[in-house]
Amino acid sequence: MSRFFRHERQDGDIEVLSFDAPEERVNTLQAELIPEFAAWLEAMHRQPPAGIIITSAKADCFIAGADIRMLDLCPDAEAARALAQQGQQLFARLAALPCPVVAAIHGSCLGGGLELALACDARVASQAASTRLGLPEIQLGLLPGSGGTQRLPRLVGLPQALEMMLTGRQLTARQAWRCHLVDDVVPQEQLLLAARQQLSRGKRGRARRISRVQAGWTLPPLRSLLLYLARTRAERKARGHYPAIAGLLQAISTGLSQGMVAGLACEAEIFGQLVCSPQSAALRHLFFATREQKRTGEEGAAPAPVTTLGVLGAGLMGAGIAAVSVLQAGCWVRIKETGYPALQKAMAHLRQQLSRRGQRGALTPREQEQRLARCSGTLDYAGFAQLDLVIEAVFEDLALKQRMVNEVQQVTGPAPIFASNTSSLPIHQIAAGALYPQRVLGLHYFSPVEKMPLVEVIPHAATDPQAVATVLALARAQGKTPIVVKDVAGFFVNRILAPYMQEAVTLLAEGEAIEEIDKALLSVGFPVGPLALLDEVGLDVVAHIGPVLAAAHGERFAPSPLLAQLLARGSKGRKSGRGFYRYPASGKKQVDTSLYDVLKILPIRLMSLAQMAERCQLLMLNEAVRCLDEGVIASAADGDVAAVYGIGYPPFTGGPFWHLQQIGLAEVVNRLQSLEAAHGPCFAPCEGLRQRLAEGRAFY
Repeated sequence: MSRFFRHERQDGDIEVLSFDAPEERVNTLQAELIPEFAAWLEAMHRQPPAGIIITSAKADCFIAGADIRMLDLCPDAEAARALAQQGQQLFARLAALPCPVVAAIHGSCLGGGLELALACDARVASQAASTRLGLPEIQLGLLPGSGGTQRLPRLVGLPQALEMMLTGRQLTARQAWRCHLVDDVVPQEQLLLAARQQLSRGKRGRARRISRVQAGWTLPPLRSLLLYLARTRAERKARGHYPAIAGLLQAISTGLSQGMVAGLACEAEIFGQLVCSPQSAALRHLFFATREQKRTGEEGAAPAPVTTLGVLGAGLMGAGIAAVSVLQAGCWVRIKETGYPALQKAMAHLRQQLSRRGQRGALTPREQEQRLARCSGTLDYAGFAQLDLVIEAVFEDLALKQRMVNEVQQVTGPAPIFASNTSSLPIHQIAAGALYPQRVLGLHYFSPVEKMPLVEVIPHAATDPQAVATVLALARAQGKTPIVVKDVAGFFVNRILAPYMQEAVTLLAEGEAIEEIDKALLSVGFPVGPLALLDEVGLDVVAHIGPVLAAAHGERFAPSPLLAQLLARGSKGRKSGRGFYRYPASGKKQVDTSLYDVLKILPIRLMSLAQMAERCQLLMLNEAVRCLDEGVIASAADGDVAAVYGIGYPPFTGGPFWHLQQIGLAEVVNRLQSLEAAHGPCFAPCEGLRQRLAEGRAFY
């Protein structure tokens, strides 16, 4: 009797295999499962039934993938290659069964779970929102190692397969049906019936009928062109930091040009190499750290349900918060503004987000209208008394935010939670004059809200634990990764970001060109340069936050005088059409070279890109260690997740603390001391770094 699945013969000699990992919320392909599944396969080969249905007994999971912990047990690339070959052989035996096999998919079908389903003759999926199909291995610095690089292109065509594997994007059941990844989509209660109908069609070849356009891409000249374009596009973003991209394309190319046997051998070989790469180790560290975050708050108070939500302010942040609350969490949202134009703009933003989902096939027109109906606007507090939670997203001004708390709580009483989307102001100051301070906390989103996965949750000393648990649950329902941080000015993300951006402005003052400074940080893996980021945040916002941080944490946070000069000429960043860059109504942004004269700077290349990047990045790392030692974050893992998800700290490094450990504390301290001697005390290694080095302690 297997521990990981149960099987039974049903009417018509149909074998139904149901995965059900013991004491686990989701099914994963674990090492202990492999011999049991192999034995079952051999039994099916000896005495094949009329057909086989593979499904799951879990509530919302088919198979979420292979157990990543198996990779940490591989001592070298050869062991990892053997692990991939074991999976390939297992699924080859599944594909070779003499009877038809159908995967009946409800819930997550990812990674190794989808590779198993690809080895079946057909796939049916439930319509449930929890049903997602994908091969996300690239996000772990890997490629699919159990045949996915070979079977997926042959099933859905090369363009669709490349898009899925290079991005790791997960498809809904409807999207999977449109690209021929699944054969039918039905309500969950009809899933086994649909699987039986597929069985009645008998054994079929593995290659699906794909369109002539898709088939054309298998011709050598077109295939080579598509692979070249895919590599160019992917590497433009990756900048050489992710070897899994080249490995994935090589495995696909080998299989299509030399046949599946050669493709599988190439896939296993590259998989073994990638498992042992520092990039994959770092990305797997982030995976486990993020998974641990999903358990934060589970041991505390039980969260209250949030079905109705108010948003104060219909600007970019407010509209984004409203959109994720409607689209992801399914809340009914009430937006308050001071005028109708702002409300209309927020509703237009929501329509745009709904339209994009419709274009991707994620929502039907009717579903778009239903979700749009969940959002309404008001110029007063009508309807706020019945809300579960109110999120304030007004300008970063303490007096204004305090007034918002009082106005709302006078209308609502103590029932709703009041969450401030402040980026720097201490929450205890915002709650100081509140009628019910125990219901006040911080909920700091990042822009653009729809794309940025992090939310900082900031309770103050008197915040009700249930309020914390409730907003943690809401943030996860919105599709976010929440991190609980200490109630201090700047919290964690903006506190480590400030010296990084300040140093970029200092480099400009020293004579480095704007585009070269940004290029320096792009070259080490940041998604956007620091000066371009300042334009996105808004120079006026940064100038306003700087004194708050300086008052709390010291002069190293004082804003550069250059910002005041730029603001004096009306340069606020993208919002004003110009900052460090000009933003024309049409066309790409361009460096605003006129500010060199304004700032009396002659841009001359004085140092290498690596030297500029080091100055900015080491200041961020130094500040991160201070935050950890001051208890701003609970652990180094929290800091890694927050930095990667909040500001795009290069994921292939594993986050600031994992990165520090990989560089070596002695090396980091030496570099900081050299910079301190050359550029001043702001580079002095913090006490936490020196002490850890002296004591031989590490972050992990």
